[in-house]
Amino acid sequence: MNKDACFYLGIIARKHSYKGEVVIVIDSDEPELYANIDAVFVAYNNKLIPFFVEEIKLQKGNQLRIKFEDIDTEEDAEAILKRATYLPLTLLPKLEGDKFYYHEVIGFTIEDVNYGVVGEITSVNDSTAQTLFVIKNEKSEVLIPLIDEFLKKVDRKNRKIIVETPQGLIQMYLEG
Repeated sequence: MNKDACFYLGIIARKHSYKGEVVIVIDSDEPELYANIDAVFVAYNNKLIPFFVEEIKLQKGNQLRIKFEDIDTEEDAEAILKRATYLPLTLLPKLEGDKFYYHEVIGFTIEDVNYGVVGEITSVNDSTAQTLFVIKNEKSEVLIPLIDEFLKKVDRKNRKIIVETPQGLIQMYLEG
């Protein structure tokens, strides 16, 4: 499986028992969506290796306690600790309305209510304090904060996002 065809589920945070169980802290507001998965892909030496679930239990908060096939001892579990886990994109629940996954909007056009077409989303930067749309424009790169108040409409059919940014924000990038 290729990472581009997957989404990040979470990290194998700790061992749970002497029988090889581990706890995955998942990156989701709805951990119950993943309480019945059959397998996960574990990042190992720049590859995704499938691990099949023998038993799974939803823990407090956003944690899954999992017993994988062929992981039967503490030593086995130790070998996969602190590794990232992934699931195929096909398992992501469909979002509607103005909700979207970051990977879903790459290639969408950004249009500002006051400015007009800004450009194409090349990525979403969520490693900063404020998540940003990174937009390619003929003149330069434009960064627009992903703030609910700015977001007016997500048009999946036409692959477009309509925003209303503060006056001068877009021009700041294009006139500099």
